[in-house]
Amino acid sequence: MREAGGEEMTGTMVRFAVLAVLLVCLIGGLLPAAVHAQAHAPAVPPISHGSTIDQGIAYVMLFMALVLTYIIHPLDAIPYNLF
Repeated sequence: MREAGGEEMTGTMVRFAVLAVLLVCLIGGLLPAAVHAQAHAPAVPPISHGSTIDQGIAYVMLFMALVLTYIIHPLDAIPYNLF
């Protein structure tokens, strides 16, 4: 065989070139299968419901503020005479 430079390829170089081409073909053929073979792990369900509890506490506090506002406000609106 002759190279592009005009030099003869020795038997070792030919074997190395064939081995390199086979290795590239093998890796190129197996790599897509290996990439698609990986499965994603299922998501872990939440253990703590901290944000739900915080939101519940916030709703209770908001309701208490609303009730207190409408209980106290009518008392301020009543005309009262101290003297």
